[in-house]
Amino acid sequence: MANFTQENNYMLNNLAAQSRQEQQPGPVQRAEQTNDYFFTFTTENGTRLLLHALSDKILRFRYLTPGSPAEPDFSYAVPSVDDAHPTFPRVPTFLEFKEKSDHYRLTTARLICIVWKDSLRTRVLDRSGTILSADEKGFHWHHDDDTGNDIVKMSHQVPSGVCYYGLGDKPANSNLRGQRFVNWGTDNYGYQKGADPLYKNIPFYQVLHQRIAHGIFFDNTFKAFFDFAAERADVTSFWAEGGELNYYFIYGPTLLEVSEEYTCLTCPPPLPPLWALGYHQCKWSYFPEGNVQEIALGMRERRIPCDAIYLDIDYMDGYRCFTWHPQHFPEPKRLVQDLGQQGFKLVVIIDPGIKIDPSYPVYQEGLAQDFFCRRADGPLMRGSVWPGQCHFPDYTRPAVREWWANLFEGLIKDVGVRGVWNDMNEPAVFERGTFPDDVRFDYDGQPCSHKKAHNIYGMQMARATNEGVARFSYPNRPFTITRSTYAGGQRYSSGWTGDNIASWEHLWLANIQCQRLSISGFSFIGSDIGGFVDQPSGELYARWIALGAFHPFFRTHSSGDHGDQEPWSFGEPFTSLVRSFIELRYQLLPYMYTTFWQYSTHGTPMLRPLTFLDQNDPETYLRMAEFSLGDNLLVCPITQAGADGRWMYLPKGQWYYYWTDELKTGGAEVWAAADLTRIPLFIRAGAVVPMQPVLQYVGEKQVEELTLHVYYKAGTVESVLYDDGGEGYAYQQGQQTIRRFTVAGDATTLTLTQYIEGDYQPSYATYRVVLHGLPTAPVAATADGQPVDLGTCSDTETTVAAPALVVSANLKTLKVEIEPVPTSSAK
Repeated sequence: MANFTQENNYMLNNLAAQSRQEQQPGPVQRAEQTNDYFFTFTTENGTRLLLHALSDKILRFRYLTPGSPAEPDFSYAVPSVDDAHPTFPRVPTFLEFKEKSDHYRLTTARLICIVWKDSLRTRVLDRSGTILSADEKGFHWHHDDDTGNDIVKMSHQVPSGVCYYGLGDKPANSNLRGQRFVNWGTDNYGYQKGADPLYKNIPFYQVLHQRIAHGIFFDNTFKAFFDFAAERADVTSFWAEGGELNYYFIYGPTLLEVSEEYTCLTCPPPLPPLWALGYHQCKWSYFPEGNVQEIALGMRERRIPCDAIYLDIDYMDGYRCFTWHPQHFPEPKRLVQDLGQQGFKLVVIIDPGIKIDPSYPVYQEGLAQDFFCRRADGPLMRGSVWPGQCHFPDYTRPAVREWWANLFEGLIKDVGVRGVWNDMNEPAVFERGTFPDDVRFDYDGQPCSHKKAHNIYGMQMARATNEGVARFSYPNRPFTITRSTYAGGQRYSSGWTGDNIASWEHLWLANIQCQRLSISGFSFIGSDIGGFVDQPSGELYARWIALGAFHPFFRTHSSGDHGDQEPWSFGEPFTSLVRSFIELRYQLLPYMYTTFWQYSTHGTPMLRPLTFLDQNDPETYLRMAEFSLGDNLLVCPITQAGADGRWMYLPKGQWYYYWTDELKTGGAEVWAAADLTRIPLFIRAGAVVPMQPVLQYVGEKQVEELTLHVYYKAGTVESVLYDDGGEGYAYQQGQQTIRRFTVAGDATTLTLTQYIEGDYQPSYATYRVVLHGLPTAPVAATADGQPVDLGTCSDTETTVAAPALVVSANLKTLKVEIEPVPTSSAK
């Protein structure tokens, strides 16, 4: 019976408290197949699970709380079917749905999914019956009275020996087990190891258990949390402060395949211009224009290869975006032309804050068209960034993105700027960190608050920027870089790891973060080489350049108030050391570009942690320093001062030490001697590594001959080389060439075969084939049946003498006969 009080005349009840209690689905009342690949499970209390079999390897779980209508099925991370990546299958090849006494069973060609009738909990197994993922409490939630949102949660069981990897730019140990993280893009200046959150929001991680891998992608843009058995050792969980509990289960069974499947689901980027993979020089700030010319001249006089110079915020007039400082840069078009004649491309920064200034055309346009974000009660959002008080565009509105894209006509088409760098787009605001929660966004027709839009703000800014740069760069390819992004943001931009510090710990972090971002779908990544905050020693800078030469995005960037940080700033021997590693990068550009093509076409991460190279070897599970660039290069940076080498682990197989051609057997630790002239670098036995001559910039001169470094192996190994000229869009119409090499070695011969696909004709007509690791001396060689002059052994790029010969680039088969290995006489 209801209780009343005489004084206040209201019913005493606990309904408000009940609404805040944790809720769970309860028993399943009905299950129905809504079309060929979609299934709906409804519980007695009205909770619904929408289960979608996207492919044989990907299942989508979408939970709706009681009374919640199904919102439009919209994602910034996953493109629509019309825009999906061509290699991504959208339907399973086999699908079976059955009802059992206590559960429902969905079976694809690769997976079995069980939905328990008593609780809506789920379990996913492979077709052999191995449990891959099992709900602990499963889906649960509670209501947040302050926001009106449901806090949606998922918890899974943690089996013994499981490892977790991924989650974007987290500056922590590679294996995430025992740690807890939050995704809420944050301007974290001078962050330290373990700092969280940082700039990027990529809610995707990989799970490795019993040598079988799968991934979880939690597609929710609200502030999200991830607990990898930190609070309870037997439970891992993820949850968000609103929205739907919407996640994808992605099966491997290898870690590499999980990363590829996720990247193709969210779509990898198109190919960049080749120059974007060269060396870039940046500082806060290079101004006036005479200083920029000095930097350019310094590079060319010292013969240090470089393709791009960056301008930070001081190139603008009062930090107003899309303007030029009238004194510092009075003739920007002439500057761009002068730099272009020296082989440099100019990249400029653009932030989201638009200065409140009635005489400023960009402000006038945004105000007139109501393109700026507003607070809940209607006033325009105000915040202080570099120009002072600013308004901020709502990039989640298509008309705003179109307006923003068109603003780049002046910079790109008229002046000739070749790339744009987006910063401060977490979004960052000086006085409070970011926007207030009540700021409103269009969210592509689904209006919401900043709580939902914050984590995708930087991604949508990069999207609009990339559209503008692409539009006005045509027929050249665009180049953009962003500090903040969300899952799928790799489609629009490259990135860097933010405002790091000139320290040995941050060199270690740069290695970990770039690996982690690469396996999280975002491979076009690098760090501020040498550190943004403070100034490195010459030794630290040289070691960092050596690592950066193997990262897809290769840029020195620093804060000018800490001293100079150009390649020559530390004097000799460091200038020569830095030059040699930048030269090595330019020699490896054919290999780097091929690796990017693999990423662009198949979602294959460019940087692969040691675990990705051999997940069957538990020795790789906790190691963090070693990584591969592409298929055949294994790198391990020196991250301690005064070191002359390091111990590192080689995965199974045979590996050649690049600097000496010494052959090592993997599955063991090895010592890699590496003074400041070296970085520990191994080449997979059987590999073909293409290299070009050193250029001062991409396109400086035609490459007339490509060097193929062929590493002997007793057995058969395949390699690939991709080329399309590195600019323009003709490759999308077939103007490309894919050269597939097979190396086969035995006791008496080494055979190199080449199969060529595609119509593109590269500039080089010949290969210089360098033969590494032959067990005995070569005695004869034939190319397509015709004798080839072996010549004499010549020095390679590392000064190690090795046999070399010259053949046509259209070679089909090269056969090298070697002296028989002498057999010892019987005793």
